[in-house]
Amino acid sequence: QVQLVESGGGLVQAGGSLRLSCAASGGTFRGYAVGWFRQAPGKERDIVAAITWNAERTYYADSVKGRFTISRDNAKNTVYLQMNSLKPEDTAVYYCAVDSLMFVPVLGAAPSRYKYWGQGTQVIVSS
Repeated sequence: QVQLVESGGGLVQAGGSLRLSCAASGGTFRGYAVGWFRQAPGKERDIVAAITWNAERTYYADSVKGRFTISRDNAKNTVYLQMNSLKPEDTAVYYCAVDSLMFVPVLGAAPSRYKYWGQGTQVIVSS
């Protein structure tokens, strides 16, 4: 079973940057799309970005377009989320997740689409 571990979260001032990493162990997510989600206190878990298994397609939530970049290194079994120009409203726990379907060219935004989840990493953006 694939285990995912997120890292790279922390406290940053508004306008700053962070790079989150999602590393897979006990298996691989080659062949699977990977998504980044976030959940703020009292709110639902929403998708932030996703990337297809071959990195040919990406998806971004409107709120992060132009500021966040998702990428993957299949050789390292790692997916990244580069977050620039951070805003206080980006404060949340960030989770990575692996799609339940292999080699799918269309990215899904619903959390129910994803099979394996990491434990999350906290991002706090101060104003």
